[in-house]
Amino acid sequence: MKKILVCEDEDVIRDFVVINLKRAGYDVTDVNCGEEALRVFDSEHGNFDVALLDIMMPGIDGFTVCKKLREKSSTLGIIMLSAKTQEMDKVSGLMIGADDYMTKPFSPSELTARVDAIYRRVLMSYSKSDEPPVIESGPFQLNLKSRTVSKNGKLIDLTQVEYQILEYFMNNKNTALDRTSILNHIWGESYVGDEKIVDVNIRRIRMKIEDEPSSPQYIITMWGYGYKWTEK
Repeated sequence: MKKILVCEDEDVIRDFVVINLKRAGYDVTDVNCGEEALRVFDSEHGNFDVALLDIMMPGIDGFTVCKKLREKSSTLGIIMLSAKTQEMDKVSGLMIGADDYMTKPFSPSELTARVDAIYRRVLMSYSKSDEPPVIESGPFQLNLKSRTVSKNGKLIDLTQVEYQILEYFMNNKNTALDRTSILNHIWGESYVGDEKIVDVNIRRIRMKIEDEPSSPQYIITMWGYGYKWTEK
């Protein structure tokens, strides 16, 4: 069963989300505060595929819940819900481990499309191939079975979005990839957000894999176009 955790303190919005996700075939558990979200997640032993978290809540806010959930699970899909349109809210959520964000209000079709896209990505993280090929690029090894990346033999802690971006780069070494291509490959062509999500995830990956994130040697910015993966 496709299990979703919804954390939203506004009753009307929470009911709207729950009703539409249930209609789409999801098994939904809903709570109205961050403390309860963390308690339920632990009581269910983390048995959720996707979590939808409101940012502005009394008590523990959505950013804190997102960070704690990401520490507990690298495969959980996390979508932040915000009533604000400020870029900083979006960037902050993505930098601490969220996979996507949605600005309220949103339509039932957008809600289900975003959740479906994240859920498909989570399913990919569960799938295993019989013969696990390993892609090697410089000091990096990407294991397609365990969906992990290591550098000089040391495992790198990545979200599934970050892993998919690195897999896409390593399969297209020394090839300039524009932001739209990256967005479509990772989030799908039906994604209705903006391309800023690509830049934020690249920034986060650089912090994890580059010796000097401010002077990257592997993920090179192609100004006005996109990015290129290079081997050193």
